[in-house]
Amino acid sequence: MARTKSRRAALTVAPKRSHVRSTVPLPEFVAPELATLVSEPPAGKDWWHEIKYDGYRAICAVGDGRCRVYTRSGQDWTHKFKGVAAALSKLKVESALLDGEIVAIDADGRTSFQLLQQSLKTNGTPLTYYVFDLLEIDGRDLRPEPLRQRKAILRKLLKSPPEAIRYSDEFVGDGNHVFAEACRLGLEGIISKEADKPYVSRRSMSWLKTKCVGNEEFVIGGYRRSDKNDRPFASLLIGEFVGDKLHYRGRVGTGFNAKTLDDLSRRFAKLRRKTSPFVDAPRAISRDAEWVEPRLVAQIAFTERTRDGILRHPAYLGLRSDKPARQVQAQAVVTMGKNADPDEVAGVRLTNPERVLFSGAGLTKLDLAEYFLAVSTRMLPYASNRPISLVRCPEGDTGPRFFQKHLKKGMPPALKPVSIVENDGDEAEYLMVDDAAGLVSIAQIGGLEIHPWGARVGNVDHPERLIFDLDPDPSVDFAGVRDAARDVRRLLQAADLESYALITGGKGIHVIAPLDGKQDWDTVKSFARGVAEKLAETEPDRFVATMSKAKRRGRIFIDWLRNERGATAVAPYSPRAKPEASVATPVGWAELSRIEAANVFTIPSVLQRIKRKTDPWADYQKLRQKISRQALKFFT
Repeated sequence: MARTKSRRAALTVAPKRSHVRSTVPLPEFVAPELATLVSEPPAGKDWWHEIKYDGYRAICAVGDGRCRVYTRSGQDWTHKFKGVAAALSKLKVESALLDGEIVAIDADGRTSFQLLQQSLKTNGTPLTYYVFDLLEIDGRDLRPEPLRQRKAILRKLLKSPPEAIRYSDEFVGDGNHVFAEACRLGLEGIISKEADKPYVSRRSMSWLKTKCVGNEEFVIGGYRRSDKNDRPFASLLIGEFVGDKLHYRGRVGTGFNAKTLDDLSRRFAKLRRKTSPFVDAPRAISRDAEWVEPRLVAQIAFTERTRDGILRHPAYLGLRSDKPARQVQAQAVVTMGKNADPDEVAGVRLTNPERVLFSGAGLTKLDLAEYFLAVSTRMLPYASNRPISLVRCPEGDTGPRFFQKHLKKGMPPALKPVSIVENDGDEAEYLMVDDAAGLVSIAQIGGLEIHPWGARVGNVDHPERLIFDLDPDPSVDFAGVRDAARDVRRLLQAADLESYALITGGKGIHVIAPLDGKQDWDTVKSFARGVAEKLAETEPDRFVATMSKAKRRGRIFIDWLRNERGATAVAPYSPRAKPEASVATPVGWAELSRIEAANVFTIPSVLQRIKRKTDPWADYQKLRQKISRQALKFFT
């Protein structure tokens, strides 16, 4: 790994070495730039790579022999890092605003968060501040300057740094090689930064992080009681927020000593509550749980996540108070392509890429575009080469929304036209996509939901799916919807039709049977109506087959009307236009019993889910079925 060398042109602004009292005020806090988690590091000479440190992010304001140390959320922690503040105060500069990481270094030369925690409590191991960016110097704002310029000035400023202050080296070259070396050395991972980009106070695609092993913050929402007298609890119950909802991520039963057990027990006594703060804690866990207000943030090491987001082999490292619990939000892992442009995804240029489209999850247009690219191979078999309708929210889920099915002028070229003869006999150009660029283009125009027809272009009069939308009255719990889906499945199996379950991302379940595309809409619609009415007649207290809301009270409406020409249904893997960015997600029948709500899957959790390479609908595209004459006769 080769270090970068200073460029003479970048040193046109040098830090002053004045010994007179400064007239420049101490710089004010600036919110830090945050890195986006990616599956692999970027390639190319325009990317510089740095070690990812395991410590506290710190924005430090220096000037006039003074220093203030701020956490990433803007808390003044100068009193906690007196040694670092004293060292920075010796810098020969009128004023400066620095960005870096405060760490504790163990005997093997590695950063250790546990050692950092111990040092803060006991004033033990001396702490070190690795500085990797310079935001202001002598009153001049450097944030608009490219990273290479800022680093060159910082390198000169820290040419002979005070003890406890170190310059964070950068490496140029193959990101995969740098990452592999970091993992070989047992480090947490690397941060990759675009050398020609300015500094922005938000999460960006100009800073990317790649992790060797999991080491993240999680929120403590409860604990399981211990049957041992000398242990106040057996394990912590932890989670992370998706918007304003806390999602369960597992139990942590290792990493404690007697002191940490007692400390946590005292804290829990002040935070007890009667109900679970999690929206999805498993019943088996909840039965033996004590709940606490979700205010404590813990640093947790783990080997990996399961496809449902649960941590494998988690270990407690310590509490951290530099970040409010509500900021512990689940992060999507973006799959990067070669030479990725942060404002261009799959060849589609994004305008306003940082516009927030999902208010609760804080996900942007860029996040949505990257999501569509990541799930394109899974989603396109169900959404491509079909007329589609979109739920568009150009200003995000909190702004105006509208339904669009026709192609309009000025739309991205990857959105294709398809001519459809409508019911009145007139011909119109509908929307269609046939590749990943088409899906990304939907994100570009603020399309949050994708609803395809049940038939393909070229064969629009013959559906390739049979679909039942189980739409529950608000008084019906999700367990009742799960049972209903299994009942529909059994009825279809009796008609020799295999089916699949789709959790809609709203409140219901779709039961879908693939067809061979040889029967017309009237045939399929008549069969669907017969199935729905058969269920409603057999169990009128549970089911209704009419749209009347008055008749739907306390029941589940079996919506069979989506089986007609022109009707649409939400596509598998399509997000929903909801603050939490829930997703319509294919699930297996065996796992359905473990799912507690129709909106438990979100953009971040679906990205984690597909990384596991398992697909509960793997055989869907291979299955081509026909409604038999016997079944038609029985149900119609």
